[in-house]
Amino acid sequence: MMRRAARARRSRETGLSFAPPVNPLGLAIDSWRLGMEAWTVIGLRIPRLLAGNPAAAMEAQLMVAEKIEALGVLQWKAMTGSLGATPEAAIRGSIAHYRKSVAGNRRRLARPPK
Repeated sequence: MMRRAARARRSRETGLSFAPPVNPLGLAIDSWRLGMEAWTVIGLRIPRLLAGNPAAAMEAQLMVAEKIEALGVLQWKAMTGSLGATPEAAIRGSIAHYRKSVAGNRRRLARPPK
């Protein structure tokens, strides 16, 4: 209780604000889940790429285009501040952004090829 009051007094005196504490375990779990979902997509994509047919070339081009688009949109979100005001919110927003892309790829790749 005393520390909180001292911190608040220091904040008023210096004009600095202190960010809320970050939950590193939650961020680690979210990052781990994203990694596992991405590995699922890689496992679904590799057999298509190894086929070596024109559909494999199209899949490779689509993969690269999707990665460039996902990165560009994420950079735009970061520049406009729509990822969040705190570092934790920005990290969580980035993870959520990539999870949407990965989930879309997983749904698309789980369907049988045409």
